[in-house]
Amino acid sequence: MEKIIINSHRAPEPVGAYPHARRIGDLLLLSGVGPRERDTKIIPGVVLDEHGNVAEYDIAVQTLSVFRNVRYIIEDAGSRWENIVDVQVYLTNMKTDFPVFNKLYAEHFAGIDACRTTIEIGALPTPIAIELKVIATI
Repeated sequence: MEKIIINSHRAPEPVGAYPHARRIGDLLLLSGVGPRERDTKIIPGVVLDEHGNVAEYDIAVQTLSVFRNVRYIIEDAGSRWENIVDVQVYLTNMKTDFPVFNKLYAEHFAGIDACRTTIEIGALPTPIAIELKVIATI
């Protein structure tokens, strides 16, 4: 099977040695996608203190930014939002962030009927509170 690597020119650069996505047949598998903005160190919805630690964050702003970045990658790979079939959600604070995330997810994924798993984790590689791992069809 042909290996097709996808790197979006609109999504933020990966923080490690991996592509934005890989196409295998009619499946598009995305690497973890966070809320950062391309060509900057800006993380929407995050305020850092003078030591680079998270002073405060807005999960709604981060969630919408992640959705935008996922959309960029999917579209740049030749697919569409409606073709998402599976979403893995990583949250650093399930108790406070899940209700907000779940509401936004319901609004943005209405009618998509993708499978979803939501997991709380201790930390992510950058000072973010959410990351999505997505599979779509092409």
